[in-house]
Amino acid sequence: MKFLIKLMLGLAVVTFAVSCARTPPRGGAPASYQPAPGPGATPQLGDRRPHAWTGGAPYGHAVHGIDISRWQGDIDWNRVRGSGISFAFIKATEGGDHADPNFRRYWYEAAQARIPRGAYHFYYFCRTGAENAYWYMRNVPREAGSLPPVLDLEWTNSRNCPRRPPAAEVLREAEVFLQLVGRHYGQRPIIYTTVDFYRENQLGRLNAEFWLRSTANHPSVTYPGQRWTFWQYTGTGIVPGIQGDTDINAFAGSAADWSRWLQARLVR
Repeated sequence: MKFLIKLMLGLAVVTFAVSCARTPPRGGAPASYQPAPGPGATPQLGDRRPHAWTGGAPYGHAVHGIDISRWQGDIDWNRVRGSGISFAFIKATEGGDHADPNFRRYWYEAAQARIPRGAYHFYYFCRTGAENAYWYMRNVPREAGSLPPVLDLEWTNSRNCPRRPPAAEVLREAEVFLQLVGRHYGQRPIIYTTVDFYRENQLGRLNAEFWLRSTANHPSVTYPGQRWTFWQYTGTGIVPGIQGDTDINAFAGSAADWSRWLQARLVR
C-alpha cells in the first residue's frame, strides 16, 4: 500500500510539472499542439506543424516576435508579452486604398502592453511606388518609439491586381517607396519578402534591411549570401493570447544585439 501511495504521488508531481512546462493558447490547446523543440528562450511558443530543420533551427534565437493582421481577431496582448514575444509587426495598409480594420486597435493595444511594434504595407503592383507610399503615410502615425516601417513585397493573388511587372520596374518603384517613406519616418523601411519573389526580382540589389520568409530551411539555405535581420520561420505558430495560427519570427542576434538594434532603428 505504501508503494502504491508513493507511485500515485509521483505521477501527480510529473503531471503537474508537464502542465506547467508550457502555456497553451487561450481556450485550450489543440491535440496537435507541440512546444517549440528548444532549447529556445521562448518555451511557451509552439507550432501546430513542427518539422525537422536543415541548415539550422530558429528556436535557439533569443528574440522572437509576431506579425499579425485582422485575421488574428481579439488578442490578449499582456499574455502575448508574457509568453516571450519581443516585437510585433502589424498590417496597416495595402496598395493605395485599403487599410486593415484592426490596425489602429492593435497599434494602441500593443503599445499599452509595452511591446515594440511597427506597421507593414502590402504592395500592389497596379499602383506606383509613390501611391503605395502616400497611402501608408496617410494611415500610419509617425510615432516616436515605433519600429521602422516595413514594405511587404510578394506576388499578389488578387483578381483586381494580377499584374507582375518586370524586375527592373519592381526595383525602381520599390526604391521610390523606400525613399519617400524613409524620409517621412526618419528610418529606411525594412523589406519583407518570399523566396520566389526575391529570386525573380533580384531584390538583393536593393539597399535594404531584410525580413525573410523561410518556413522549411534556414535563410542561409534559401537565400544564400543574403544578410537578414528578421526570419519568418512559421505561419502555423501558436502564441499564448492569440487564437489560431500566427506567424512567428526570429531576430538575427542576441538579446544585447536586439537592444542595440532598437536604439539605432526606432522612429524618433
